Amino acid sequence: MKPGQRRKLPPRAKTQPAAKPLASRRLWLFRLTALLLPIILLGVLELALRLCGYGFDPHFFKPYRIGGEDYLVQNDDFSFRFFPRETARNPGALRMEALKPPRTFRIFILGESAAMGDPQPAYGPARYLEIQLRDRFPDLKFEVVNTAFTAINSHVIVPIARECAAHEGDLWIIYMGNNEMVGPFGAATVFGWQAPPLPYVRLGLALQRLRIGQWLMEQGRKLRGQATPTAAWGGMEMFLNHEVAPDSPRKETVYANFQKNLDEIVRAGINSGARVLLNTVAVNLKDCPPFASLPNRQRTSAEPAQFDQLYTNGIQAAAQNDFAGAARLFGQAAKLDDQFAELQFHWGESLLAQKDFSAAREHLQLACDDDALPFRTDSRLNAIIAAAGKKFAGDRLVLLDAAAVLAAQTPDGVCGTETFYEHVHFNFDGSYRLGLAWARQVEKMLPSSLARANQDWLSPKQCDERLGLPDWVRAETLEHMAERMQVPPFTSQANNPQRVERLLAGARQLVAQAHADTNYLAETREIFRRPLERAPDDFLLHENYAAFLHDAGDLPQATAEWRRAQELIPHDYLPLYELGRLLGEQGRWTEAEADLRAALAIRPGASEVWMDLGQTLAAQGRYDDALACYAVAQRQQPQNEQPVLQAGNLHAQLNQTTAAIQCYREAIRLKPGDWEPHFQLGRELDSAGQLDEARDEFAATVKLNPNFPGGRLFYGVQLAKLGRLGEAQRELTEALRLEPDNPNTRGALARVQALLQRRSSN
Repeated sequence: MKPGQRRKLPPRAKTQPAAKPLASRRLWLFRLTALLLPIILLGVLELALRLCGYGFDPHFFKPYRIGGEDYLVQNDDFSFRFFPRETARNPGALRMEALKPPRTFRIFILGESAAMGDPQPAYGPARYLEIQLRDRFPDLKFEVVNTAFTAINSHVIVPIARECAAHEGDLWIIYMGNNEMVGPFGAATVFGWQAPPLPYVRLGLALQRLRIGQWLMEQGRKLRGQATPTAAWGGMEMFLNHEVAPDSPRKETVYANFQKNLDEIVRAGINSGARVLLNTVAVNLKDCPPFASLPNRQRTSAEPAQFDQLYTNGIQAAAQNDFAGAARLFGQAAKLDDQFAELQFHWGESLLAQKDFSAAREHLQLACDDDALPFRTDSRLNAIIAAAGKKFAGDRLVLLDAAAVLAAQTPDGVCGTETFYEHVHFNFDGSYRLGLAWARQVEKMLPSSLARANQDWLSPKQCDERLGLPDWVRAETLEHMAERMQVPPFTSQANNPQRVERLLAGARQLVAQAHADTNYLAETREIFRRPLERAPDDFLLHENYAAFLHDAGDLPQATAEWRRAQELIPHDYLPLYELGRLLGEQGRWTEAEADLRAALAIRPGASEVWMDLGQTLAAQGRYDDALACYAVAQRQQPQNEQPVLQAGNLHAQLNQTTAAIQCYREAIRLKPGDWEPHFQLGRELDSAGQLDEARDEFAATVKLNPNFPGGRLFYGVQLAKLGRLGEAQRELTEALRLEPDNPNTRGALARVQALLQRRSSN
């Protein structure tokens, strides 16, 4: 700085006026807005999704007017919270008056397929219970509302119970446990997350009560890579690759979840003012081997060979009726691996043969407990049920040890085929005995002053008369169960051929008796008619009567019965679907189309209805519309070969060979073990002049279905075209044996024999 020069100071910063504090009221308004804005936005989004029709109603019951009266009926969309849509199980048809009438005793049944009465809900334990109570106490109306359905477990039953609590139930009957390991959130489930902690389950289910939650769950499935097509419902075969070890930690989680769910269900019943009849669960221990066995992971490297040798020797000893020796060998093998379920089963069989019933039951129960495909209630689950019975014991809850009651009524003290068809589903006698056990308990819960019409309970024959149970239903059921048991995992059970043959023999005997009885049709009609006079609103009975009339060839009367069922349960798709099929058989295509479309309006996801609608439209010459229906069915169940097969058949009918071949090949890719697409593909390849490929497809048809005479016929003809006359003669001879009156087979065989004779003479 130069001398005398003044220091130049930097400019003074401008001072800002001090900010005034935000008014307290405005500050709280800002905070409240910040808090409420996300909630408002979520509310707007929820409303928008509902207005757009996105999502589903999560409730079990829904209001419905029938005949001008208010009812509560089943909601077919309820199960979408628990199952992928492609494999979702639906509640059976039910209707319940919205307001309970006076002098009505309302009973809710909560459980799974065994409680539902599968395979014949019209003749399940709940129906025998209802018939017994109505006969014994005619002055009181008994209303049994069966909420049980296939493949569910306690996670699904909890929300059903919460809704039942609001509907004036007098008694709840809880019979559940068979699906705890394989149903939703089970240790071996195919329906999603296996054995998650209960808080996660509850959170996910609570979210799905909202459309936003349903959308979030759908996006979550996509992010987890679960957006790939899900196979259609495939029964127990779906679980083959989901075995669970006896000591798996996932099973412990399931036991803990079951105990908490059961407690909540019981509390819901008691707090609603109802009484609760809690049951242990009976299963087939004696005649149902484990579905799968896994070796103990703790075996040493040297032990498997020793175990296998002892186990094999034990099986051989039992086959030679040396049951004491077999039991000794099984005991030695168990020292190396006592968790191998089949070992425990055969050990129990050997003890049973020696009349050591107590020890036999112990080992048969262990076979059930260690089953790697756990489709049955095990001893831990029944122990949890028994503990809940003690915990809540009082005037509001009674524990019925149904497993012990039913076992005590068997010769060996162990339930088997005298009670069940297969592993858990009751035959008619088993249903009667459980229904009677329930009725005896219900009687104790009714006022002692209530008049009794009869001092004795109805016999099985009397119940069957009131339920309308003819031999036709028995034969149909036996054939159905035999068919069910001819697929995995039943086919892996050692005694399965004998059990299937026993069912088929029973059906054949009933059919033979029917053919020998000249009054069979008239008598069967009367068996249905008499109970319908007493209970004209019994839609289950109308449905079974309609099925019998259809089988008897009385299509007009069968149509009338299905129409009556439809009037009683207009909210259910099944009567409309059956009406559509029946009307189609009678060539009443316009009416058939109307009923099928009405069925789809109720259950748009019913792919079988879309396929029948396609056939109905094709019969009217509306081929493009028919193909569009098959396409919808295929989108709904992308792993189901039937829609593709039906489309192929239509293309073949229209002489669109290339398109038909493409469809048949796709159907074979989806289900290689189905003989029909191989057969149809062979026919199309033959038409296209591809003789060698056609021969291969007919060969596959014969291999997959050796008793199909058409497959033998076409295979024989194809072999003849290729000059392989000796093989052709063998196939055509077998085809004629299977179908002696077929003129085409007879003519083809004669031509081949003539060619062979000509060849030999040359």
